[in-house]
Amino acid sequence: MKVEQRLKELGIELTKPTTPVGSYVNAVRTGNLLYVAGKGPGLPGKPLPVGKLGRDFSIDQGYGFARDTGLSILATLKEELGDLDRVKRIVKVLGMVNATSEYGSQPEVINGCSDLFVEVFGESGRHARSAVGMGSLPRGIPVEIEVIVEVEDAPAARAAAAKPSAKRKAAPKAKKAAKKKAAKKKKL
Repeated sequence: MKVEQRLKELGIELTKPTTPVGSYVNAVRTGNLLYVAGKGPGLPGKPLPVGKLGRDFSIDQGYGFARDTGLSILATLKEELGDLDRVKRIVKVLGMVNATSEYGSQPEVINGCSDLFVEVFGESGRHARSAVGMGSLPRGIPVEIEVIVEVEDAPAARAAAAKPSAKRKAAPKAKKAAKKKAAKKKKL
């Protein structure tokens, strides 16, 4: 099943990804891995939730914030890849929870994102994960999550890689033409 179809079945409509608030980009690809910068809950144009788990928010609220953060990550993946079906696997999730020093339910909070990835991508959404507590997070947000994703080449890139390039075929002809031209100059 196509990921876009799965999103519709789940009643999920992705928004435009949030813009970085510093000197960084939303994602960087190297080889077949895409590293997505840390994202938090909140939608563009809406106020960010601010506060700590264990003081200001319940586990259920934190779970919701992590799910919202997962939706922001999906929007970033869609913008970066053009097609969510290019996600081969969610490899690693790092979930950071802005929490009081005695708080210990970070895994239950970050499950909001992890569960979303499994709902959307099935077994390919299962991932390695760290869920850690932080004394603070940027702008006071309750959750920040970053991911590493294995991606597949775009269909056009796969097709081009499978076929010999026209430039590769033309190169020997160009060499022959250059040799003929050099030979004519020597004769003159």
